[in-house]
Amino acid sequence: MEIIYAIVIVLVILCGWLIVTYNRFIRLRNRVEEAWSDIEVQLKRRYDLIPNLVQSVKAYAMHEDSVFTKVTQARSAAMNAQTMTDHAQAENMLTQSLKSLFAVAENYPSLQAAGNFLHLQQELTDAEDKIQASRRFYNGMTRDYNTALQSFPNNVIAGPFGFQKKEFFDAPSEAEQTPKVTF
Repeated sequence: MEIIYAIVIVLVILCGWLIVTYNRFIRLRNRVEEAWSDIEVQLKRRYDLIPNLVQSVKAYAMHEDSVFTKVTQARSAAMNAQTMTDHAQAENMLTQSLKSLFAVAENYPSLQAAGNFLHLQQELTDAEDKIQASRRFYNGMTRDYNTALQSFPNNVIAGPFGFQKKEFFDAPSEAEQTPKVTF
């Protein structure tokens, strides 16, 4: 009879461990998804600022159509990116095209003094800072989730229940820098 009690206790402990571990994976996965959602909110904010910024510069620099086209194409590519790698590449392209736009703006002192342009520039800088903070948070959550998935004995549960490793949002070093304009 004692053997049966011991087996039942071991089974209860194993079931309890299974439930706790499964719920931990769910909690971590939800945190990763929440962190990605935070990045998307900040990226949308950035995408919404860009057309206004382009219009402000366009009013002063009519002959710079190639720069405006590149910014518009880069924004569109970033908004339509599906995978983490695509997002990182598209964000890098968008950052580079914004640097070109700010370089054009440097050639127009009256634009640099315009309140609307300065406000948009400050908003974009704020958005870039928030994107970087959101990216760090997402990558931290992803690290914790992936570590839990790959650790033994958790990995014994992760595979059969379909928990998959998440990708980090690694932007190239150029994309991590906030576009800066010197006046």
